[in-house]
Amino acid sequence: MTGSLSKVLSIRVALLAVLSTLLTVTALRAHEVQPGVMDIEITPDAITAFIEWTIEAPVAGIDLESIEDTNLSDQEDEYLRLRALPPADMEAAFRAAWPGLIEKLTFKTGDTALAPELQSVTVPDVGNIEVARTSTIELSIPLPSGIDPIIIGWTADLGPLIVRQRTIEDGYRGYLTPGQLSDPIPREGGSAQSPWQAFVSYISVGFDHIVPQGLDHILFVLGLFFLSLRLRPLLMQVTAFTLAHTVTLALGALDLIPLSADIVEPLIAASIVYVGIENVFMRKLAPWRPAVVFAFGLLHGLGFASVLQDFGLGEDNFIAKLIGFNVGVEVGQLAVIAAAWATFALMFGRNEWYHRRIAAPVSIGIAVIAAFWVLERTGTIETTGPWALFSALTEGGFAPLTVLISAVVLAGVLTALVLLAITADGFRDLAAMATSFTLFLCLIAAFTSGAWIVSAVVTGIWVLALRIQALGGPEPEGEPI
Repeated sequence: MTGSLSKVLSIRVALLAVLSTLLTVTALRAHEVQPGVMDIEITPDAITAFIEWTIEAPVAGIDLESIEDTNLSDQEDEYLRLRALPPADMEAAFRAAWPGLIEKLTFKTGDTALAPELQSVTVPDVGNIEVARTSTIELSIPLPSGIDPIIIGWTADLGPLIVRQRTIEDGYRGYLTPGQLSDPIPREGGSAQSPWQAFVSYISVGFDHIVPQGLDHILFVLGLFFLSLRLRPLLMQVTAFTLAHTVTLALGALDLIPLSADIVEPLIAASIVYVGIENVFMRKLAPWRPAVVFAFGLLHGLGFASVLQDFGLGEDNFIAKLIGFNVGVEVGQLAVIAAAWATFALMFGRNEWYHRRIAAPVSIGIAVIAAFWVLERTGTIETTGPWALFSALTEGGFAPLTVLISAVVLAGVLTALVLLAITADGFRDLAAMATSFTLFLCLIAAFTSGAWIVSAVVTGIWVLALRIQALGGPEPEGEPI
């Protein structure tokens, strides 16, 4: 027993050492899709819009609706070529593409479509082409007389868009998902929200950041869940995580902790690796686990804060928006835990093999994915070549039908092998472990592609395969383990 504990402590120390070294590493997340940010000023006769935009993507013709990383696009080579162009050449390329891009922008008042006029294109100098280059586009949009409010947006292939009305009190602020149009924006005065309206509107922003956008946070929460099915360990971990990320979310949103996302994001990934690996070796709450989870929660809070900083909270109803966002995050996390509990704890929690057939292989899958993120976010690897499969897995690069067929074949083959060797409990364990590991990866692939029905079907296949594979094995015991 002493030797086993010593081994676990050694692994813990080694993992913490890896975490500490990442503090000195910066990630070059050049290919991650970032939203455009449009700041608008409205006068009686015109709208002036300043768009901070990675213009290489639209000029290259990349469809940003269905991918989260430009490496997954067929236009990746052209995208990188544009990244390397000097400012004057990139400006010329954008101006040449403008007649096609203008058709993708929406500015309207009432039933009248407005025509934006390109005023200027400011492109930064070429630096490291592995780092995203954000250009500034200035547009002028003439306004007809009248009082009809203004609606703004762009087509889904241009990705998400943040719209902020500046130089006015209570100005409009909105995060538009791909293809979404803004709420009507008054021509005069602001779009004032009551504290309650601000609170409610930001709940959905927080929830969306977990489900479906926050795969890394989802995996971390699943890592907490799969340590133990007992209520006390789960509550202690979730409480520590919630308290920690609430503190740094507030401080980060106030810009009181100016820690770069290039440091925070790799550390978040490393925290997921730690939790996943520790789950394999531990079957109950270790004394140090709540403190470690609290420390990791501080990191995740900074990750949440970066979303709010990009969104632009503004000074009005700041507290209400911050609380609403945090509530949305908590609801998202609880939804993940509830789904995992209903699928695994309720169905299999009383089986003595739950940890080795479900919790351990899923935790290994979580750690493998997070380890890929550590390497990617620190710029250690390129998400091409042999790593392209991991990039496709975590960023929706697999066709849902391919995922579904793979899940059926894998579950079918492994289950058939178990039925052929029904008296061999050791082989039954191995097959069930392989089923959980591979079907978990299939579920991640379906989830990141946005195929919710396929995700549900893959989960059903996984549960059915485990139930069939358990036939003839040990009967469930009394209490969840």
